[in-house]
Amino acid sequence: MKLFIIALSSLVFASGCTEQLRRAGIDERQLQAVGGVASTLARAETTPAEEAQLGQAAAATLLGTAPLVTDREMMQYINQLGGWIAKQTGRSDINWRFGVINSSNVNAFAAPDGYVFVTKGLLRELRDESELAGVVAHEIAHVVKRHYVVAMRKKDTSNALTNLAATTAQRNTRNADIVAQPLANLAQNLYSSGLDKGDEYEADRLGVVYAARAGYDPYGLVRVIAMYAGNSSNHDFELLFSTHPAPQDRLSALDKAMGERLDAFESKSISDSKSFQRMKQKAMQLADPRN
Repeated sequence: MKLFIIALSSLVFASGCTEQLRRAGIDERQLQAVGGVASTLARAETTPAEEAQLGQAAAATLLGTAPLVTDREMMQYINQLGGWIAKQTGRSDINWRFGVINSSNVNAFAAPDGYVFVTKGLLRELRDESELAGVVAHEIAHVVKRHYVVAMRKKDTSNALTNLAATTAQRNTRNADIVAQPLANLAQNLYSSGLDKGDEYEADRLGVVYAARAGYDPYGLVRVIAMYAGNSSNHDFELLFSTHPAPQDRLSALDKAMGERLDAFESKSISDSKSFQRMKQKAMQLADPRN
């Protein structure tokens, strides 16, 4: 795939292709932006600035579908809970940002550079704070292990790059805006198709560990996955089922990885809080955003 991207970048700047793009209204500045996206995705590693750009594009894609809730208490709550769990990862170099998306779909998402979101639909379905902690810890693990960054590199980027001519043929468009569009297309494709099964299993394992380190019942995430298994016909769970491994496969993998090693944490851990129940009640009452 890396060789494919490099070849595509070379093709964009080949004389014949370049001339066609110029005739379509793409100037030298825009051509350089196309090449910048290709070279960013072709390299083995990204710089912190480039990873931040990937994260911004992915977060914008998620929030373009549904906005964050505007309830200040709810946003403060999710950031405090998420921030505490994130401290258990040992990563002080990530600028963590947490939010609740105003969507009735039951799901949670992460994006490069420390973005973690849960939906209000998920809050409505969860029973206690340890379940929320398990889900948030799972998403934090995706960020820590850079699953989305790696997955973006694996995805076929040809559509995002070749369609750039059609979407950015505006002389006054800034380079940042030009680069954002193909990255947003790539992020949208990724969230629609999901991560590799191995990434999800790894995030499950690490999520249980992070939640336990934070003092939460380590079986919170297990109960959430079991809840997924019981809602296979619920349309609010559709995206989650289409982008994640089968719940039973996840439970089996977790059982094999955990065994009874975390049983000792269960009796000493946090299961629920009044704050969580208050946030759940708010989520139940929160109206969907107007289109």
